[in-house]
Amino acid sequence: MASTFAALHHPDAGAPLLLPNAWDHASAAALAAQGFAAIGTTSLGVAAAAGLRDGSAATRDASLALALVLGQGPFLLSVDAEGGFSDDPAEVAEVARELAAVGAVGINLEDGRPDGTLTAVELHAAKISAVKDAVPGLFVNARTDTHWLGDGNGDGHGGGCGCGCETIRRLDAYQLAGADGVFVPGLGDPARIAALVKALDVPLNILYSPTGPTVPELAELGVRRISLGSLLYRRALGAVLETAALVRAGLPVEGAAPTPTYGEVQALVPPGPTPSEGASW
Repeated sequence: MASTFAALHHPDAGAPLLLPNAWDHASAAALAAQGFAAIGTTSLGVAAAAGLRDGSAATRDASLALALVLGQGPFLLSVDAEGGFSDDPAEVAEVARELAAVGAVGINLEDGRPDGTLTAVELHAAKISAVKDAVPGLFVNARTDTHWLGDGNGDGHGGGCGCGCETIRRLDAYQLAGADGVFVPGLGDPARIAALVKALDVPLNILYSPTGPTVPELAELGVRRISLGSLLYRRALGAVLETAALVRAGLPVEGAAPTPTYGEVQALVPPGPTPSEGASW
């Protein structure tokens, strides 16, 4: 399963892996029913649904519980684990072991912190190395937030290196630590994306933005994985608010997408026992 997931990042036909991100069983099952072979989780969706802050290392248990539910589904599962829920590489490796044990084939590890700073390069690289030592087959997608927090050139060199000097410095270290792929959310400039693809030895993951390059354009630039991040979750919340407002105003509920029926949603839940609550990790 893990090798199949890795192979999706190196397709013969050149089409990148389009990875939608789910936040619960129903969203994952609905996406799988639409033919998506691989599905990620969104840390924002998981955190918000549990009433927790995203990026604060508060969703370890919620993320593991969701992985337990989704890990045996008819799709390949990659889990957004924020920064590994710890600054101790050994603890991050243990999270990776637990995720792999319940069926996850990939993990996202990010170097951004909730206070707007970046984890030290050496520490994040140590986390990646620890995960690969613990679970060699788990696909590690190493995320750097240089473009979330700035322009990616954080060492003062400006744009002369084309794709961001600080970004390259970090991604080089993460590659050397064993990352199977790298992720640069917030990067949307086509020229900088193309330059970064040429500078890397592993697949580049870009976060899709409705205002950025299209999927075919990202494919042409050499991007190998395109994540939807929290987009689906946020749009779902938008649909909730829009529908409630229309009903309250006495207006007809109309939309471009059909609303699943009660029975259709029920059908997303497989028959048989569900995982027990309070499972031991």
